[in-house]
Amino acid sequence: SATSDITLKFLVVNEICFINLRCKGTNFFWKSHAFSHKNEEFLHKTHFNVHKNSLFLMVNIAIFASGSGSNAENIVRYFKSHPSISVSLILTNKADAFVIERARKLDIPSMVFSKKEMNETNLVLNLLKENKIDWIILAGFLLKVPDNIIAAFPDRILNIHPALLPKYGGKGMYGSRVHEAVVAAGEKESGITIHLVNDHYDEGQIVFQASCPVLASDSADDVAAKVHALEYEHFPRVIEDIITR
Repeated sequence: SATSDITLKFLVVNEICFINLRCKGTNFFWKSHAFSHKNEEFLHKTHFNVHKNSLFLMVNIAIFASGSGSNAENIVRYFKSHPSISVSLILTNKADAFVIERARKLDIPSMVFSKKEMNETNLVLNLLKENKIDWIILAGFLLKVPDNIIAAFPDRILNIHPALLPKYGGKGMYGSRVHEAVVAAGEKESGITIHLVNDHYDEGQIVFQASCPVLASDSADDVAAKVHALEYEHFPRVIEDIITR
């Protein structure tokens, strides 16, 4: 039950900020100090987690999905016991998307919004702010992310595309349409691309790609199965690598 004091230093927006920690047993009590109001506010919004006697800054993820949500569930399970990354919210633009049921079973808060609400109001942006979201992950999300959200999360939105960009990307290229186009073109390989999101469809900085062979006998469904296997294998790990790098 001994009490100890620790002072941590952070560089936040070109200013050295301090967090004073007081540890008593397994409990942490803290207060921050920054010269600017903006950085003081940032520090007080930051989440901390104690894991195996170490202190971690928590990163909160929101997942956007439009369909079944198998990738979303895979990501949630991957980070379930992670010391510094937490899936805090799942959002969808489809009221009948099965991802809502997955979120319920996984005990993750979820919300449905319309395309109009996303594009013409700040409803979604405000929800992200209220839940202290740090990163957005697009996992089968079919709408273009509006400028206000991109501006609020610069280089902190990741998307996965079911092809090897720059091929078979752009508006309208999603899901089975991509795999049908790959087979119709006689491609010898396909795969996944994980990239940062900007204001153009599928044109953000590529951070990871993985490929799979496409056989002459493969149907679009065959290619889809191979690509899904790559998504499940790589997407959570790449998210972790990008956030913690």
